[in-house]
Amino acid sequence: MAFDGITIAGIAKELNDSLIGGRIYKIAQPENDELLLTIKVNGGQMRLFISAGASLPLIYLTETNKPSPMTAPGFCMLLRKHIQNGRITQITQPGLERIIQIKIEHLNELGDLCAKNLIVEIMGKHSNIIFTDDKDMIIDSIKHISGMVSSVREVLPGRSYFIPQTQNKQNPLAADEASFCQAILSSSQPVHKALYQTYTGLSPVFAQELCFRAGLDGDFPTASLSEAEAGKLYAVFHHAVEDIRTGAFSPNIVYEHGSPVEFSALPLTMYQSGEREDCASVSTMLEQYYAKKNAVTRIRQKSADLRRIVQTALERNVKKYDLQLRQIKDTQRRDKFRVYGELLNTYGYQAAPGDKSLTARNYYTDEDITIPLDSTITPLENAKKYFEKYNKMKRTYEALSTLTLEVKEEIEHLESISAALDIAVGEEDLVQIREELIENGYIHRKSSDKKVKITSRPFHYISSDGYHIYVGKNNFQNDDLTFRFASGNDWWFHAKGIPGSHVIVKTGGDILPDRTFEEAAKLAAYYSKARGQDKAEIDYTEKKNVKKTNGGKPGFVIYHTNYSMVIDSDISGLSLVKD
Repeated sequence: MAFDGITIAGIAKELNDSLIGGRIYKIAQPENDELLLTIKVNGGQMRLFISAGASLPLIYLTETNKPSPMTAPGFCMLLRKHIQNGRITQITQPGLERIIQIKIEHLNELGDLCAKNLIVEIMGKHSNIIFTDDKDMIIDSIKHISGMVSSVREVLPGRSYFIPQTQNKQNPLAADEASFCQAILSSSQPVHKALYQTYTGLSPVFAQELCFRAGLDGDFPTASLSEAEAGKLYAVFHHAVEDIRTGAFSPNIVYEHGSPVEFSALPLTMYQSGEREDCASVSTMLEQYYAKKNAVTRIRQKSADLRRIVQTALERNVKKYDLQLRQIKDTQRRDKFRVYGELLNTYGYQAAPGDKSLTARNYYTDEDITIPLDSTITPLENAKKYFEKYNKMKRTYEALSTLTLEVKEEIEHLESISAALDIAVGEEDLVQIREELIENGYIHRKSSDKKVKITSRPFHYISSDGYHIYVGKNNFQNDDLTFRFASGNDWWFHAKGIPGSHVIVKTGGDILPDRTFEEAAKLAAYYSKARGQDKAEIDYTEKKNVKKTNGGKPGFVIYHTNYSMVIDSDISGLSLVKD
């Protein structure tokens, strides 16, 4: 989700409600492009976090402190000199631009009252924090932008500050129905694109949201709109603008399958299958959204080494398996050589010295067969060579039949570990997967390694009918759930023929309702390689029918009595219990 002008408007309102009249107590610069202001207000103090990072520019109120470098950077020292102990008198957002201007009054060296501006521009890679005087002259900025970098505007000490007008967009707060309909209907673009390219502050996502509220397909061209449809679109646009103007914000985060996908300061209703969480404030929404997003990114980074180990071993075993299958295919001729040897022992006397072949009656099929001969040796010696070829191929086939089964099991095991890495949501989950890789020889345990403490636990869900459902995150947990935790009459679910989690439904001796069976099957589909597919086949049976094979890999079982159902992997209606 873009950090759009609507979100900035929500933040500006929160800052006005919380910080006006507050005094800047501390100024810190934790990173090169970050500021953390501690502000004393009535009843305590608040922290304002500002980031002008190109990849993640942000501004919000937070309770979290960040460590600062031993030596403060020059920009931080300049701010301390001018505005430490200064009083915040005004916080504004020009139009619906992605800009917040903070006006601060302070006493100079002579004791005279002065005013300065701290301007935060949240504009992707062009984000900046700019410090100006009361005449909009730039004193300094956290990033210096010279004419060599930007032909639109220099951001350097001594230059005048102004907001660049590069896209000629209109202010939505000043729009009326006539100008709106004219602007949209005269555009040659899809409806949602016409919205966000005509008005400042609208992101592509919220433009699609407005189209959804109006009952329109945002990807349709504006030329296809009737005047009535344009009027309906204006009505929802005007309603959103009024919410912004009056500060009626409803910050919310949309989750899909437990992962945050979008946020907005106004309600997002177009995500029908997603779960929407309302937040107490825009700051809370931003902090929570990016914390969870960062957690997902961090777990992907932490698991990178394990993924590489698994993928390398998997590729090696797949190559080995393919080679073994080709070798087995070559041994399929072995019975032909045995027949050649037997027929030569029976009819070899018919071959004359120097013959290169012998045609004889095959008493297995009652048909004539031509047997190639080596003319330099006798028919009996030819028979002996054919028997030697047969025996060699037979031994190869028998050896490969065992080896291919072992390699196939190894491939399935590695694929199940790969699936577990996809399921992992925390570092504690990776610890258990690493232990499995160590126990199976993919990673060598160092002598300095201490015995790890396993804290990862299976997922715990509550069905719509109140039954407890447990989902293993990896092979060790699958074994524990099925053979230590589950009782004989509990129900066991697993995606058919593909890597996935064991799912256990605790029955408590009850007969489960159909809805609980379906929800458990959805979980089995979601926590498998079938995630995201419209249909997945799920096997299910009572736990007492599931058996562990002798010497089998962790998480691998057999069962002969089972039911099956085909279902999707949508678990949006299920509640995850935080144990």
